[in-house]
Amino acid sequence: MVNKRHKVRRPTEVRRREILDAATKLFSERGYNGITLTDVAKEVGISQPGLMHYVDSKESLLSFVITEVYDKTGTPEEFLSSGLPGSDPEGPLFPSYMRYLICCNSRRPTLVQLYNVLGAEAVNPEHPLHDMFTNRPASIWEHYSEIPWSIPPAIGPWDNMRPYVRHCMELFDGIQFRWLRNPPIDMYAEWLDLEGMLFPSPLWDGYVSR
Repeated sequence: MVNKRHKVRRPTEVRRREILDAATKLFSERGYNGITLTDVAKEVGISQPGLMHYVDSKESLLSFVITEVYDKTGTPEEFLSSGLPGSDPEGPLFPSYMRYLICCNSRRPTLVQLYNVLGAEAVNPEHPLHDMFTNRPASIWEHYSEIPWSIPPAIGPWDNMRPYVRHCMELFDGIQFRWLRNPPIDMYAEWLDLEGMLFPSPLWDGYVSR
């Protein structure tokens, strides 16, 4: 009697995670324009028709990668639940969150590369993420504005923090891009060198972990 091998079907969530991981890797290496759904299917080890059971287009796959992978870590909410210095939910310290975010990103090079590669591509108005990257500074500001940050009284209301937030994001972009190149820099050490310029003493004394 001959034993027939039966192909074991992976649970839906397991397969979905494999697809997201493969797409994240390929998008970070080649960008959106440099891959096809066939490339993703080969990376996962399934057929393209099999892949289409989970995603209906390359654009929807890209959307899943951004919302389900990239935007799921390093959030202010994650920081508030971390128990780290400056993360008191009643009055978290914004500079402490910036340190947390740079540390988080230093542990996820594939996602940092993904963001930079896609961001460069998305300069093209025809790119599916063009609007997302164009509107991202405003969406980040709106998200951060939901948090009850504790800031120096001399700064005034939270609205006056908008230039600080913008400068932090611009510095993040530059530091992370340099970190991806060879030889890489120490991303956290680079941030600490710049932190004193963004949040100087004595204005920020008591609101930054010195």
